[in-house]
Amino acid sequence: MRCALSLAAVAALLCAGCAATDGSAGEAKPKAASSAPAPGAAVRAAVARTGTGTARLRERIEITGAGQTYALTVAGGFDFGHDRGSLAVDFPDGGISHIDETFANGKVYVRGIANLDDQAWGVVPRDRTQAHYALRAPANDPEHVLRQISAMRRVSVEGEESVHGVRAVHYRGMLDHKTLTLRMADEVRSKMDQARDILGYDLPVFADAWVDGRGRLVQIRTTLNLAAGGVKVTMGLSKLGAPVPVKTPRPAVTVPLTGMSGVLSG
Repeated sequence: MRCALSLAAVAALLCAGCAATDGSAGEAKPKAASSAPAPGAAVRAAVARTGTGTARLRERIEITGAGQTYALTVAGGFDFGHDRGSLAVDFPDGGISHIDETFANGKVYVRGIANLDDQAWGVVPRDRTQAHYALRAPANDPEHVLRQISAMRRVSVEGEESVHGVRAVHYRGMLDHKTLTLRMADEVRSKMDQARDILGYDLPVFADAWVDGRGRLVQIRTTLNLAAGGVKVTMGLSKLGAPVPVKTPRPAVTVPLTGMSGVLSG
């Protein structure tokens, strides 16, 4: 039996107001922030610098619940400065295991979704896409992730580490409720609001950013751990500044959509 139903159940649990785990069951809490240099400003500067260039992206989304972990990957290239990019999304155990996405001209094109021919591309305005799961970006939009990381609070310096062979400073902070629910679909936002109200405080969402010696992001991570399950999203950025070719689908093979939803599209 495919695990799509189980995955949906896990995702629902993450929005159902379960009790948060303590520090021993999840990620360690951020250390007290130092006064200088300002870690939050360093992260925001890295986001701004990265957001004007290009990068190859490799993202892994891990959803844990009911004793199982499901993993999705998002890979491709993105030109942040020109709001263009191409991504491949894979979920080997899903009912639909692969989709392709292209970002260009203020639109998101998607191929491989249900109810479309194999070679047809659905198209939706980029600003109308929404997130339907915790820590998922609308249509896997990497600029959404940068926006969330830029809003990290209680940021501290965790030290210098090697990330895929690159020396980088590791910063850690937290995302507040407003940032967590940024561009969420109304029904999902309502569940997250209920979860916060039951807990009495913001859900514990940790955020990590690794910045290289040139002030650019080389890795990003967000983590949410609850008693019933958790989500961890890790995005690696490489080949910073390299050209990113983007081929926009021909109008003849595109079909207008009113929106996007589903596990693969976020």
